[in-house]
Amino acid sequence: MKDYKQYISIHAEPEDVYACLTNPFTIELWSDMPAKMEAKEGTEFEMFEGDITGKILELEPDKKVVQQWYFGDQKEPSIVTFKIHPDKGKVSLELRHTNIPDEAYDEVTEGWKKYFLGRIKEFLEL
Repeated sequence: MKDYKQYISIHAEPEDVYACLTNPFTIELWSDMPAKMEAKEGTEFEMFEGDITGKILELEPDKKVVQQWYFGDQKEPSIVTFKIHPDKGKVSLELRHTNIPDEAYDEVTEGWKKYFLGRIKEFLEL
């Protein structure tokens, strides 16, 4: 199991970044794929045509999102934490993903950079 951490600076408001992480309509706009998500702790979600599934563990509107991502019959949960830090008209988005299966690590980290955080930044800075 491996962990991954990344920071990204986005010229956007905290509430817009939060919507990109929790609102299924906004997720569909930046990902170009339908998302099933209810911004409510304890609910399950699905994104990228089922490639990403999990459960919402914790929400602090415009500040923090904590999710469990499912990777088969994994003993220790894989936890994704987003922290939204306002910074003079922009946001520093902190990502921490723990317990990524070794065999999925390269694909997951590439996905974070290229298909997830990179697309959110591109969408919000248009």
